[in-house]
Amino acid sequence: MASMLSSLAFVICVLCFLASTPQAAPATAPFLFPEAQSTVLPDPLTFFAPNLLSSPLPTSSFFQNFVLHNGDQPEYIHPYIIRSANSSLSFAYPSFSYTSTVVSTSPFEADLTIFASKSNNKGHHVVSDFNDLSVTLDFPSSNLRFYLVRGSPFLSCFVYRPTAVSLSTDHKIVSATSASGSNTKFIVKLDNDQTWLVYTSSPTELTHSGSSMLTLQDFSGVVRFAVMPDPDPKSEGILDHFSSCYPVSGAAVLKNSNTLSYKFEKIGGDLLMLAHPLHLKLLSNATVLQDFKYKSIDGDLIGVVGDSWVLAPKPIPVTWNSVGGVKKDSFPEIISALRRDVDALSSTQSTTSSSYFYGKLVARAARLALIAEEVAFPDVIPVIRTFLREKIEPWLDGTFSGNGFLHDKKWGGLVTKSSTADPGADFGFGLYSDHHFHLGYFIYGISVLAKIDPAWGEKYKPQAYSLVEDFLNKDKQSNPNYPRLRTFDLYKLHSWAGGLTEFANGRNQESTSEAVNAYYAASLMGKAYNDAQLEATGSLLTTLEIQAAQMWWHVREGGESQIYQQDFVKENRVVGILWATKRDSGLWFATAEAREIRLGIQVLPVLPVTEVLFSDAGFASELVNWALPALSRTGVTEGWKGFVFALQGMFDKEGALEKIRSLKEFDDGNSLSNLLWWIHSR
Repeated sequence: MASMLSSLAFVICVLCFLASTPQAAPATAPFLFPEAQSTVLPDPLTFFAPNLLSSPLPTSSFFQNFVLHNGDQPEYIHPYIIRSANSSLSFAYPSFSYTSTVVSTSPFEADLTIFASKSNNKGHHVVSDFNDLSVTLDFPSSNLRFYLVRGSPFLSCFVYRPTAVSLSTDHKIVSATSASGSNTKFIVKLDNDQTWLVYTSSPTELTHSGSSMLTLQDFSGVVRFAVMPDPDPKSEGILDHFSSCYPVSGAAVLKNSNTLSYKFEKIGGDLLMLAHPLHLKLLSNATVLQDFKYKSIDGDLIGVVGDSWVLAPKPIPVTWNSVGGVKKDSFPEIISALRRDVDALSSTQSTTSSSYFYGKLVARAARLALIAEEVAFPDVIPVIRTFLREKIEPWLDGTFSGNGFLHDKKWGGLVTKSSTADPGADFGFGLYSDHHFHLGYFIYGISVLAKIDPAWGEKYKPQAYSLVEDFLNKDKQSNPNYPRLRTFDLYKLHSWAGGLTEFANGRNQESTSEAVNAYYAASLMGKAYNDAQLEATGSLLTTLEIQAAQMWWHVREGGESQIYQQDFVKENRVVGILWATKRDSGLWFATAEAREIRLGIQVLPVLPVTEVLFSDAGFASELVNWALPALSRTGVTEGWKGFVFALQGMFDKEGALEKIRSLKEFDDGNSLSNLLWWIHSR
């Protein structure tokens, strides 16, 4: 009893001490816009495992089709196109077609389909885990789990209790034999000239069931499938050598402004993966098997040995103003244009409630402030500051009558009031389409205003961070209300814009320059708020987005990567819309013939970082010469001409300047002041 009383006295003393001791204030919760009540968003309950639903979910990921509608549209998980339907997983090693207007993978035909022999075909897959570089699909009624890791030449299936597993094909099976009688490796030849290798973790039998069906009887363990990339026996030997090691997940780590690393969780010995052309340019510490390669729409995928990669892009300057500066003798012309453009702000009426076009209006005015700083003309900055406050604040405090930001708890992110009931409003923003485009413009304007008015910046910092973290949230620890890096693909190293819309060709993105603007603006926000981490993350993603644009959207004559065939190269200097499994020359809103628009959508908005995106003056010349003939078409607007002339300034300053001076109209995110600043800073 004495011991119990002594313990009780000790507890009471501790409680008294805690009550009398000042406690640290809890961390301030991130700002949340009012909760949305959307009628257009799909329900994530169908395909995500229950334990994943308590956190924000991806809305522009490489596996998005797997969690939309019936979940049965394919996705490109390099090097295979993979489709889940009717309790089965099908995969194909695609071939490609090339025309002067489109590059695409062949229509999906299942090279192999895996399913439980006695399945009732009524269940569907469940996403039980996902990461930057991987997704795990479970088929609970079939005892099957698939580890889908991007860049793995093997597709790995874990059969977690004894099950008869069937393999079927849309082709015909020419032969299926055990290799050297091992009963752990089988060679399956199809009538489309493909050879597939099947590896099992323990001896088993693979039996025929007709001309297009094979069965593993009562198997449990791991089955791995790999297509032979070529008939060379050396390739088979490499696959044999690495067949016992398989990845189960893959994550990326953003370390600083110039380092991105990959870490693959594996089971077994040395890991064999595949790198695309941009990986190979940036890899700094891997063993590369140059002669072991798979084909892909993104270029050859080359073998890399190792479960840890380091990608080290050369950092680019993220600056408020032009890198080279503007010569003083050019100041008067720019100042004259500034006076007119700033005077016009007082008569600018917000005729749009679109989050996209409103953002462009804000960013256009913010550009005028930075140009005024660069040409030493501060007189106009107070007017611009007032304009920016009046235009931005209603979106941040919820008083804008035409629209506004809301927070969706279902998926975890921002939507607009207009888009909660209309899936087409704000270009699909309510379905998470184009978030980095729209918000990038707002963030640019907010960053500039925070720079020229720090007190305002501090007042609205919580709302500002809520906008930027919607698409640039590094992890749940940074902000638990948004998923990690909503739009940026850490395997492809560029963004996607498609959102929660099912597409047969997977994700897509049209404007790389607007994606660059988003991350560049985020980096500037880091500068404005002295947030080194945000500045570094924004800078790294800006760098990667630029290099990806130069690799896959910019189509060069005699390009070093040789990704596109000559028929496509001959007619195109830029890709219009880049899909996971297709490259279109046309745009969502313009045909392939509108070359000035196709050029412009890869240039706007014109910023200091634009000179990095188009640092190759030779390619700028190719692009302008390709687009100039299109300006003679009927109905070409001066707004789009301005972007052609801007690029002309990269190699023909005087010629471009003469054309720009003659323009009477400008894109709604551009101005005469901005174009003159651009030309005079070349």
